[in-house]
Amino acid sequence: MEEPVVLVVDDSPTVRKIVQLTLQRERIRVVTAGDGLSALAAVADEQPDLMLLDIMLPRMDGYNICQVVRKNLAYRDMPIIMLSGRDGIFDKMRGKLSGSTEYITKPFDSTELVQTVKRHLDTPAVRERAAQRMASRQQRLRLRRV
Repeated sequence: MEEPVVLVVDDSPTVRKIVQLTLQRERIRVVTAGDGLSALAAVADEQPDLMLLDIMLPRMDGYNICQVVRKNLAYRDMPIIMLSGRDGIFDKMRGKLSGSTEYITKPFDSTELVQTVKRHLDTPAVRERAAQRMASRQQRLRLRRV
């Protein structure tokens, strides 16, 4: 099976890099986006297995991104973990109402982040998405050879 794909959406290049390096050590492929519209494009292009999503983003906030992604049947079951510096109960409830699977507050513990990501990647829906992504890539390669 191919490596799982995690989309990290955060407007801070530092946070994106820290999360990327942390997850890559666990043999997880990481794709990053720095704003809301780039995040939606990355979902369509990369077909991630899981999304780590900041709330405060340029061009579209994390709540709206979560709602848009949840409306797409192909990604209805994709784990979306809010990763935000906002730790109020209102923020967490709004994240849940938007469709987030879980909420981690920044600054985060890297061990907790890895455990949470791995727990959400170890599901039948994620394995099925990875298999579909691999089949799609193989089909594109076959078409290129012809």
